[in-house]
Amino acid sequence: MLKRALPALACFAFAAAAQSPKPGDVKTNPKDGLKYVWIPGGKFTQGCSPGDKECYLDEFPTRDITLTRGFWLGQTEVTQAAYQKIAKDNPSVFDGPDLPVDMVEWEDADYYCREVGGRLPTEEEWEYAARAGTKGSRYGNLDEIAWYWKNSNFTTHPVGKKKPNAFGLYDMLGNVVEWTYSWYTVQHSQENINPKGPSVAEFKSLRGGGWWDDPDLVRASYRSRIEPGDTDYNIGFRCALDQGQQ
Repeated sequence: MLKRALPALACFAFAAAAQSPKPGDVKTNPKDGLKYVWIPGGKFTQGCSPGDKECYLDEFPTRDITLTRGFWLGQTEVTQAAYQKIAKDNPSVFDGPDLPVDMVEWEDADYYCREVGGRLPTEEEWEYAARAGTKGSRYGNLDEIAWYWKNSNFTTHPVGKKKPNAFGLYDMLGNVVEWTYSWYTVQHSQENINPKGPSVAEFKSLRGGGWWDDPDLVRASYRSRIEPGDTDYNIGFRCALDQGQQ
């Protein structure tokens, strides 16, 4: 019996390995209908990019970060159509099913992500995913990858209309600023492997820059902050899913 069972176990292990996600994989979350991209684990330098003259003090010091686990990340910001499936309302100032949802408090964003089987990404996961292996302040030409004050006509735009980064993610810069799971601190913690940051603070961290921001705020390392109960029509979010979720 044992000799007959071993090949079956081996085949099962091989099938499981073959189904492990790989860079470039995209899947649809049935709960919100949005696509998620597999982000492999890896290393990157967090903070002010080499040669970037627009950095602020809270982008220093830079530090080398290792993310030992991959994760799925929303290919786009959460749309109003997707948000209404879960929250049953739409708080957005700009109205349109394919527009990113805005005017969402942190707790509502966190609730949405948990309801679809995931969570908000940490600051480090967000920056790693935004950079997608690039080391510059942006992952491409600003006008080609982002909606910001110069080209947005002072409104949000349907998600996924600009060029994606190398991971296949859209609007990581521009359109709406994005909530992260992390509490904001002026200087990063000393954690370098899968950092989680402080357990509590006054503000939550925001990333990415938005439709009304100047170019110096639409960079991969730029950080902003706001109290978790506040909202703005320049703020939205996207969700992360850990491997095995959904």
